[in-house]
Amino acid sequence: MNQRVPVKALSVSSLLFSILFSTSVFAQNAALKTKLETISKGIDGKVGVAVMDLKSRETLILNEKHKFPMQSVFKFPLAMAVLDLVDKKKLSLDQKVHITKKDYFAKTHSPMRDKYPDGEVDVTVGELLAYSVSTSDNIACDILFRLAGGTKAVNDYVHGSGVKNIAIVANEEEMHSGWEPQYKNWCEPGAMLQLLDIFYQGKKLSKTSTDFLWKILIDGPTGLKRIKGELPTNITVAHKTGTSGANEHGMMGGLNDVGIMKLPNGKNIAIVVYISDTHAKSEEAELVIAKTAKAVADHYSTK
Repeated sequence: MNQRVPVKALSVSSLLFSILFSTSVFAQNAALKTKLETISKGIDGKVGVAVMDLKSRETLILNEKHKFPMQSVFKFPLAMAVLDLVDKKKLSLDQKVHITKKDYFAKTHSPMRDKYPDGEVDVTVGELLAYSVSTSDNIACDILFRLAGGTKAVNDYVHGSGVKNIAIVANEEEMHSGWEPQYKNWCEPGAMLQLLDIFYQGKKLSKTSTDFLWKILIDGPTGLKRIKGELPTNITVAHKTGTSGANEHGMMGGLNDVGIMKLPNGKNIAIVVYISDTHAKSEEAELVIAKTAKAVADHYSTK
């Protein structure tokens, strides 16, 4: 004869399991938080970290309210804004843009200018996006800003997506005009996490545009010692870096990497690591990002 378990007993048992499970998860997250805080203390300056399991929504943020200078990380939201115009048929990926020497500015990173030093060439919008996102081309970036309607239009697009704690005010040429302008383009760690989530969920862009941006985020050869630095090759990383120079006191305004890690167990983890106002050498700051990403990947690979 089967014994019926009282409903009350089931409820108590379920509640007990829920409490034990929640306590275990809390302890694991607390351990990860402690580990990330320890890693961040390896250099001076301010380190901001934001992490989200894009399925469970589990989130962890360090230095949540600090306004970190984005540097070239802002090329990711710029690309989203441009692709939104593509989805609305106001631009197309195969649309050609004529580039002249007047579009160039000096003393900046631009593989496109290196390839076409004399200008007078037609480059498609798709190629400009690949240059800007994958190779972090500053001149291609500013041409895209012009096509998108300027920094205010891009800033309005991002804010209209529900991401408020971010400011896109200066383009690359303006940021190159001095030390202070870089701080005009700031973002709190959680805001960039929110934008990565919106992109991943396909909430603002068509599947075609999402796939295109995903590919150029993966293809980028920059920042290989940052999020990717200590990860095994079976983890796919779609990411965008950002880097400033150092001032006369040897301080870097920002060294960043943000993106999404696709783990072998099927988990997709958004990660943001900002480092600002540090006197550390670039390789030391990059190691902090690499160790942070490795700790996060290890944590979610075993859950």
